[in-house]
Amino acid sequence: MSIRVVVVDDQDLVRTGLVMILDAQPDIEVVGEAADGRAALDLVARLRPDVLLVDIRMPLLDGVEVTRRLAGPGVADPLAVVVITTFDLDEYVLDALRAGARGFLLKDAGPGLLVQAVHAAADGEALIAPNVTRRLLATFADQSPKVPAQPIEPLTDREEQVLALVARGRTNPEIAGELFISLSTVKTHVASLMTKIGARNRVEIAMWAYDTKRT
Repeated sequence: MSIRVVVVDDQDLVRTGLVMILDAQPDIEVVGEAADGRAALDLVARLRPDVLLVDIRMPLLDGVEVTRRLAGPGVADPLAVVVITTFDLDEYVLDALRAGARGFLLKDAGPGLLVQAVHAAADGEALIAPNVTRRLLATFADQSPKVPAQPIEPLTDREEQVLALVARGRTNPEIAGELFISLSTVKTHVASLMTKIGARNRVEIAMWAYDTKRT
């Protein structure tokens, strides 16, 4: 089955380019487009896509608020949201990640990374543009509590290895290949990490790893 995507960006040229790239993939279908946040919420309610690709800065409702309403902590059935921005140090990106986004890309990331991000989000993973991951996490760490939350149970050696690779932006298949373990085993370790450190998604795992100086 195709991954159903809604694309939201207030710039017609950018939105058209994103749609063309995604629609060219055999397993991705763009089912809707919107130019502002309110229209995005209406489209999602009507179409219920698998992934929402949303710009940060938009009229009416920005990408952060859209993300919070669709993927925030209180949302019963959160949507997979990937934010896209021109600014790699934009403070709104941090807000979007806290609001529940599964990752973000820069608009110059290129078609390959865009497609990867959509696939990762649809699979319950997260992809953060590699060239800004460390700077983003460093900025987040500077704004985080000085004493990071401790895991409810100690992490195993294998979980520490998986944690480090998640923090570097590796996907589950990449982790499986690097550690020579099965994909299902990786998913088990990631789920265990989320439980032990109280993370809601892979982005929060990466943030916790950086905050506790495990990267």
